Amino acid sequence: MQFILMGIGAILINNIILTRFLGICPLLGVSKSNSSAIGMSLAVIFVVTMSAILSYSLYMYVLVPLKIEYLRLVSFILIIASFVQFVEMFLKRFIPALYKSLGIYLPLITTNCVVLAVSLDVVATNGGVPVYNFLNMVGYAFFSGVGYAVILIVFSFIQERLINNKNMPKSFHGSGIALITIGLLVMAFLGFSGMI
Repeated sequence: MQFILMGIGAILINNIILTRFLGICPLLGVSKSNSSAIGMSLAVIFVVTMSAILSYSLYMYVLVPLKIEYLRLVSFILIIASFVQFVEMFLKRFIPALYKSLGIYLPLITTNCVVLAVSLDVVATNGGVPVYNFLNMVGYAFFSGVGYAVILIVFSFIQERLINNKNMPKSFHGSGIALITIGLLVMAFLGFSGMI
């Protein structure tokens, strides 16, 4: 039951894009095509989950015992950059069409604030006591990635319809309507806030 509540919270109620406005650049860049959005979503879920697992393990079993917790930011960035390179090489080798469609946005996962924010969230402490145990940390990281994916995919479907709409005023074309749409998504997802 705790995992279900954590999943609902991370996907619908405390979605990392809609509540903290992190990861907006890839959202705006990749959302013009459904296939690119789905590919980017899967890559982000994988990178967020695996980076959080490695970051948590490194922090709890190396940095804390050695009392060098201040190195967490640098070490987390190295972990994230390594995983993004792994995903990029994998896609280039096995799914070249998706690799080409993602283009510059695939390396931008390295600088995606969502990945780093989740890695920092999972090692948070409350009065020196870790907030998450290992299993809860994995759940939080995975569901945060899924929440990012849900918004990216929903937004890409909306974007495709808006791009093909001939009746839209010229002043709304491009980033204007995209930002208005994100604002409307935020208001729509606020309706879930009373669920838990």
